[in-house]
Amino acid sequence: MRASSYPLVDAERALAVVLERTPVLPAEEVGLADAQGRVLAEDLVASQPLPPFPASAVDGYAFRAAGGGGRLRVVGESAAGRPFLSTLPEGAAVRILTGAVVPPGADTVVMVEDTREEDGQVLVPEGFPAGRNLYRTGDDLRQGELILPRGEPLGAAELGLAAALGLPRLRVHRRPRAALLSTGDELVEVGETPGPGQIVDSNRWALLAALREAGAEVTVLGIAPDDPEALRSLVVEALRDHEVLVTSGGVSVGSHDLVKPLLESLGRVHLGRVKLKPGKPFTFATLPEGRLAFGLPGFPVSSLVTFEVFVRPALRRLQGHRRLHRPTLPVRLGFEARAAGDRTEYQRVTLRREGGELVAETTGSQSSSRLMSLVGAHALVRVPPGDRGLPAGSVVEALILSLPG
Repeated sequence: MRASSYPLVDAERALAVVLERTPVLPAEEVGLADAQGRVLAEDLVASQPLPPFPASAVDGYAFRAAGGGGRLRVVGESAAGRPFLSTLPEGAAVRILTGAVVPPGADTVVMVEDTREEDGQVLVPEGFPAGRNLYRTGDDLRQGELILPRGEPLGAAELGLAAALGLPRLRVHRRPRAALLSTGDELVEVGETPGPGQIVDSNRWALLAALREAGAEVTVLGIAPDDPEALRSLVVEALRDHEVLVTSGGVSVGSHDLVKPLLESLGRVHLGRVKLKPGKPFTFATLPEGRLAFGLPGFPVSSLVTFEVFVRPALRRLQGHRRLHRPTLPVRLGFEARAAGDRTEYQRVTLRREGGELVAETTGSQSSSRLMSLVGAHALVRVPPGDRGLPAGSVVEALILSLPG
């Protein structure tokens, strides 16, 4: 074991270093079927008004309010997709269905329940006002109106709106292609029986889920042995087709910790140690052609916490997101959160609703090897460095992973 030559960097400064060196990926044009979850690369502006014509909000009769009510001749019907094409004559009405075009000359619609039709005439209420039960052209959107600014992700409603505006394709940022690699002779694949001193590789599957949730397209490379040449060959090959490399393990200072020396030989290591608990050995490097490399610690919780704090925001920046971080909410601590000396600590908590506030409870032992501290956790609570910690009852901002049911 040897001492590390990398300075210890504050967690907030480390995040800034990562984001300062993370570019936004170029844009591409995709069809609506492939745009879900993608991020707009340009402002989305209404190319036409919505609705594009005055439309009825109900089933009923369209007529001219200025002509008064009483008995009106029924001169036709306007159905969805089959409009009444003529101008409505004086003293007449048109039977109309929900969503159908309100014909020229009509300015109001009375619900069918408030009328009676017989012998080709309809009886409508006297003094019925103009503008009832109809949508005017552009009520929802005016032509030229900004719908969504660039940097917004596309969900169901956004894609439905793009379709309503007649936009079959959208310009979005590319998804980052990430290569995921575990390192260490102590690891075996899931389903295999570990030999003496070996463990099952769990990090890769946790990180695969986290990468996909963050929007990356992931190639799983498997387990790299503790052999410098074999590791180098795997990494160099992966970097041909991927913008991001994520490794797990091999970033400490032991004689078999090979990731940092490899990244130094391929590019520039900007971070080799961070004042973070868990996650002190976190490593970040930039490689030729704008590639990014994240060396995550081997302990399961350290790996996932450093992913949340550093890797996920970088992946979102690559995709052009305007909001890089998970939402935060104020929570009241139901326990004393002890500080970790000179390191920022992210403690895992569950949340419960109590009156009008959220109360945070610890998930138990915060050991970096205890994955159960993250299973079922709703949030991460940031405990600043020092010797004071956060007393029970403190109200703090928590990084929300999920909310209690």
